[in-house]
Amino acid sequence: MFYSFIRVVARFIVFVLNGNAHYENKDKLPKGNYILVAPHRAWFDMIYFALAAAPKKFCFMAKKELFKNPILKFILVHANAFPVDRENPGASAIKKPVKLLKSTDLSLIIFPSGTRHSQNLKGGAVLISKLSGVPLVPVVYQGPVTFKDLCKRQKLTVRFGDPIEVDRKMKLTDENQAEILEKMTQAFDKLDKEIDPNYHYVDPHPKK
Repeated sequence: MFYSFIRVVARFIVFVLNGNAHYENKDKLPKGNYILVAPHRAWFDMIYFALAAAPKKFCFMAKKELFKNPILKFILVHANAFPVDRENPGASAIKKPVKLLKSTDLSLIIFPSGTRHSQNLKGGAVLISKLSGVPLVPVVYQGPVTFKDLCKRQKLTVRFGDPIEVDRKMKLTDENQAEILEKMTQAFDKLDKEIDPNYHYVDPHPKK
């Protein structure tokens, strides 16, 4: 109930701020649960992914520091977010989403690169997909990457790609994992070119 309410509020807010969002290839989304995987390009792109895939509901990983504020913690918990220690993720970073994907109607949104300041993919999403038995669905966001530009009503596009199946019987060797990560990278590149052949992401606040 709270998630649905927050989604309505979020949809209204982003429409007022921008109102120029375009969601493409929604027919690519599977019927059951899945994992949306995307390059992380703006602090608000997760909101657009969740709105684009509605009425599907999602769970999210959020850094544990955000849960220290009681008000923010209440919002995050009721929006299906769960804390993760980025420095020492531990087994819970895998077990929690796997359990949710297998026992609830919640799908998962995850950024394989971890942060907006890195485009190097990591294998957590692949392992979660294998253990939960749900596909990876690549998605990209193109548009304003700062709040200031978002408010200028610049066009933004969210585009979904074909699901990537991870065989549950496959041994997750370094080679097999690298192969799936390469498929993800190729899917992101393909989606970006379909939206804009000349697109190139530039981090507005690169780490020094």
